[in-house]
Amino acid sequence: MRWTKCCRTADRKKNARRANLRPAIVPFILLALLSGRAIPQETTLRAQSNVVLIPALVKDAQGEVVYGLTAKDFVIEDDGVEQSVRLDEAPEGQPISLVLAIQKGRRAAYEFPRMQGLKSMLDPLFSLGTARVAVVEFDSQIVLTQEFTKEENLVDFDLAKLEPGDGGAAILDAVGYSVGLLKKEPEDRLRILLLISETRDHGSKVKIEDAVADIGDSNSLMYALSFSPALSNILDTGRGNNKSEMHPTLDIMDLMYRTAQAMKKNVPSTVAAMTGGEYELFATKKKFEVQMNDFTNHLHSRYLLSFAPKEPHPGLHQIRVRLKEAKDAKDSTVMARTSYWAEGNK
Repeated sequence: MRWTKCCRTADRKKNARRANLRPAIVPFILLALLSGRAIPQETTLRAQSNVVLIPALVKDAQGEVVYGLTAKDFVIEDDGVEQSVRLDEAPEGQPISLVLAIQKGRRAAYEFPRMQGLKSMLDPLFSLGTARVAVVEFDSQIVLTQEFTKEENLVDFDLAKLEPGDGGAAILDAVGYSVGLLKKEPEDRLRILLLISETRDHGSKVKIEDAVADIGDSNSLMYALSFSPALSNILDTGRGNNKSEMHPTLDIMDLMYRTAQAMKKNVPSTVAAMTGGEYELFATKKKFEVQMNDFTNHLHSRYLLSFAPKEPHPGLHQIRVRLKEAKDAKDSTVMARTSYWAEGNK
C-alpha cells in the first residue's frame, strides 16, 4: 500500500506532488504561529502540492479491520468543510523500510522478558524478501545499533545483545532520529517506525509538535507499543520478579499516583493519535505478542484516501475523516491523520 507526506505513508505517481503535514498544535501555539507571519494573497500547500493524501485504517467495535469500503463510504472535512473524496488502489508488493526504536533506559530492562518473541514476530517482514530493518536503541542517548539490512540474522543478533541503559528515556529524540533515517530511504518504500517504549518522555530535546511534523514530512507511519513503569512495578512486585526494587511495604497509593501521572503525559499515544498511527499498551508477554501480530497484519490494511483542497488558507488545517451515517458507522473507528499545513506563496 502507499503512504504520503500528508498521512504517515504513501506513494503517489511520480509526477504527483505531495503535501506536508504539520501537527495538530494546541490553540495557543497555533495563534502564536499565525500571528507571527503575514498572510499573503495566495496560498499553497507546503511542498507545493494541491493534493492531500490520507491513509486510513478502519476498525469495527471488536477492533477488527474493516475491508471492502469505497470512496462513497468516507467523509473528509477540512476545517469543517466537506471535501470530494478519492480512494486509490494500493500497489502490490510494496517494499518496506522499518526502524525499530526500542527503549533500554530507566526500567525498560524489566520489560525485556516480555519482548522475547520480538525477533520471531519480525519474520513475516523478512519473509517478503524486500524488507529493510534498522534498529535504534535509546536511553538518554540515541544509538543506531543496526543499519538498514535485509539480513534477519543481523537484527536477531543485535536484539540478543540488548542491555539495560541509563536513567533516561528520550522518546521524542528517538522518534526524530528514527524518522531522519526513514527520510533517506527511497520514496517508493513503505516507511514504518515501530516504537517500543514507556509512556512518558524523560530528557528529550525534540518537541512533540516537531516529532509529529517529521513523521508527516517523511511519509512515515508510526506504531507504538508501550509499557507503564508504574503498572509494571506493581505486577513485577506481585510476581517477585523485581527484588532489587522491593521495599518492606508496597506503597500502592504512590504507584497508583505515578501511573495516573504517566498516563496524563503519554507521549507515544499522543504522537500516534496526531499522526493517525496506532498505539497499544502491554503489561504481559502474551499481550505484547498479540499486539505485534496486529502490527504486521495492519501494515497493508489501510485505505489510501485523498482530496484536493480548494483555496486553502495558510496555516494549520484540521482534518476529520469519518464514515458516512450508516448502519455500522457509529460502531466503527477511523484512524487517520488529523491535520496538514498550508503556507502562503512568497
